[in-house]
Amino acid sequence: MLICSSIAVWGQELRCNVSVSSSRVEGTNKQVFESMRTDIYEFINNRKWSDNVFTTDERIECTIFIQIQQQLSSDEFSGTMQVQLNRPIFNSSYNSPLLNLKDNDIQFKYVEFQPMEFDESNNSNPLTNLLAYYAYILLGFDYDSFSPLGGTNYFVKARDIVNRSQNAREKGWRAFEGNYNRFWLIENMTNKAYGPFRELLYRYHRLGLDLLSEKPDLGRSEIADALKNMQRVYRSKPDTYVNRLFFDAKSDELVNIFSKGSTDEKGRVMTILSECDPSNSGKYQKILDQKIF
Repeated sequence: MLICSSIAVWGQELRCNVSVSSSRVEGTNKQVFESMRTDIYEFINNRKWSDNVFTTDERIECTIFIQIQQQLSSDEFSGTMQVQLNRPIFNSSYNSPLLNLKDNDIQFKYVEFQPMEFDESNNSNPLTNLLAYYAYILLGFDYDSFSPLGGTNYFVKARDIVNRSQNAREKGWRAFEGNYNRFWLIENMTNKAYGPFRELLYRYHRLGLDLLSEKPDLGRSEIADALKNMQRVYRSKPDTYVNRLFFDAKSDELVNIFSKGSTDEKGRVMTILSECDPSNSGKYQKILDQKIF
């Protein structure tokens, strides 16, 4: 049997679609996963994560998909979590993919009908700590795309959760547990050495994409120039989490944007993309293949 339900809910800052799949778990009470889904979406969407006031239209569109792979005990589970974030583009119906990551090492306890509580001073609940961490990551990325370094307060809160989790039993919180985990994500986002990436988020979205509908040439030019920030980060340290995250979210979008560019602009952008994201070089070839008449 498969329980894979998705519910869109209205809350404070976040409007998050939450799905939980238990297709890989056999011989258990499937109702517990339905309750888990309900409790998670209520926790994410009904909690206020900032001091700012959001109107209904301003709430941040995101998705959390949890794949339960094992039930380790009656109340302990492990699996993966997919986290996605979209950003609306000014004067357009288009939503730009801002974040698309997969956490391959989630483990937590969940007791049906027990309230989900989060305490910012300790790590007493692995599930709510995990969800709070990603809630702050989502806010941080969204705010960075609207103002220069606007997400700093939320990245600091996510870093605090990581710091308190260094002695946690669950994986994903420590530097030695892999190059692409919760530790390295927040390390990159709070390390000044990767500041150009965060500047890129603002320039690419607010000064670039938001301008495309009215001044497409100017908006595209700003995006092309902003990509130099990614090049600076890549040349400083090629194997960074933020480099991987950016191109996982943006590769298709970049093809669509620059297929409409001039020959010179295409050449400049292709130089950066080929250097920073060689794994998608075949995809980026479509930029050159598209003819402008």
